[in-house]
Amino acid sequence: MKSLPRLDRILAAALISTLLAGPAAAETPEEKGLAIAREADRRDEGYGDSAVQMQMILRNRQGEEATREIRARSLEVADDGDKSLIIFDQPKDVEGTALLTWSHKVEDDDRWLYLPALKRVKRIAGNNKSGPFMGSEFAFEDLGSQEVEKYTYKYLRDEACGELTCFVVERYPVDKNSGYTRQVMWIDQTEYRPQKIEFYDRKQSLLKTLEFKDYAQYLDKHWRAARMDMVNHQTGKSTTLLFREYRFRNGYSDRDFDQASLKNAK
Repeated sequence: MKSLPRLDRILAAALISTLLAGPAAAETPEEKGLAIAREADRRDEGYGDSAVQMQMILRNRQGEEATREIRARSLEVADDGDKSLIIFDQPKDVEGTALLTWSHKVEDDDRWLYLPALKRVKRIAGNNKSGPFMGSEFAFEDLGSQEVEKYTYKYLRDEACGELTCFVVERYPVDKNSGYTRQVMWIDQTEYRPQKIEFYDRKQSLLKTLEFKDYAQYLDKHWRAARMDMVNHQTGKSTTLLFREYRFRNGYSDRDFDQASLKNAK
């Protein structure tokens, strides 16, 4: 029998080695979960800055509603988390209230809340991040940019989500002050957009579910949901956020996201 040429022998040996290695050489669920999170983050890089008009609809257990008009803007920061500013315009009793967030990749986010009735800026302590934001079902920690480094990950399975197929990934907050022990995310395999997130509290019980709806693409790359619905399963309350008039690359700078901007937001 004629011996294989040297190159063929090398390739054959590599193939046999790969086959023998089998599952041991495969990507672990933790590695796959992290890879999915990184890809989702990578796909949204480069938006620069954005502004959007928002409507917040609060519902109590009986279904009674209260509506608030909000503006929000954000700034992409190189090598760190994004900066964001949320400003309340209506109703009158919350007009001028503003939340400034500096997200960080590893360290705890910095948050300041301006309360016009008191005419002062209040810093939100890191151990209060799980508290509700302005009576909504969104916690302070839900509102900052969701940096990859703030969690560890585990891929669970592929699953149909509506007309799409989603990765189902579990992520675990690194920060011990988080109000959650874990979150289960459904991320579509086409564009790597979050479709649903389940939040589990410190007792490992299902606390809330957030659903993202009516995505649209901007700048031929960046996807944004026009609606988010957060349902609190333990209280029966819910909050809907409706987004309209997205604008990108407005020329914002760090000066538009400092503490002075809280009092002078326009």
